[in-house]
Amino acid sequence: MRFIVKVILNAVALWLMTLVLAGHVVVTSFGPDWWQSVLTYLLVALVFGIVNGVVGTIVKIVAFPIYILTLGLISIIVNGLLLWLVHWLSTLVGFGLMVVPGWPEGFWWGVLAALVLGVIGWILGIIFRPLIKREGRNH
Repeated sequence: MRFIVKVILNAVALWLMTLVLAGHVVVTSFGPDWWQSVLTYLLVALVFGIVNGVVGTIVKIVAFPIYILTLGLISIIVNGLLLWLVHWLSTLVGFGLMVVPGWPEGFWWGVLAALVLGVIGWILGIIFRPLIKREGRNH
């Protein structure tokens, strides 16, 4: 249940991020109906969660000294690269997250999108904390 709620919250954060950065970061649906758009946002949120959980964890372990040297600020760049990876996976499938193409414009829009996505996800996490809190913990 907790995993499903987190995916839904990430999908909502992704949708809000595309509204904030409209025209630069978009999510293209695989069909014209509203439920296909909702399913696309859920799939992109699931893919981003998997990429962030697997690739992000490996990068954090390997680049641990860089995290220390930059006091964690490199995480903004890493999250932008992970979002760009989701963009690349989406282009392979033909629908999903699309960031402005090109270097370096697309990269910096990806970094900004990751920053906005992180802030929106943090706010949603605070609001919906009772739904995603682990059982048996007091904090």
